[in-house]
Amino acid sequence: MDKLSIFNKAQVRIVPDIRPGDTVKIYQKFKEGDKKKIQSFEGIVIARKHGKGISATITVRKISFGVGVEKIMPIYSPTIDKIEIVRRAKVKRAKLYYIREKAAKEIRKKMKGLRKVAVEATTESPTEEPSVENNNN
Repeated sequence: MDKLSIFNKAQVRIVPDIRPGDTVKIYQKFKEGDKKKIQSFEGIVIARKHGKGISATITVRKISFGVGVEKIMPIYSPTIDKIEIVRRAKVKRAKLYYIREKAAKEIRKKMKGLRKVAVEATTESPTEEPSVENNNN
């Protein structure tokens, strides 16, 4: 076994089964000065690429202040603290790139009748696996 495959096996950790259409909350560690902080990013998974190995990535999209924001995140990155699946959705495609155009139209519609929606937060310790809720919406 070569050194690269030994390193790759050491980096792999248990992550939930993430699929396109899932709404996920990703907790990412970063360093600000001499302090270490955790920042969350919640959005819809629109693509999963590069298989299930160490180089697997997901593309997560959210709307922030009326602007679409996408992040491509390696699943097994050491900066990722925890991945939590908030909601599952049934989708018929593997890549949901069409949501980019659809989201802009949805925003314009919602601006007329803007409503606040309460979101339930789950409190779990980082050592536990995240809970999975099946919503057939």
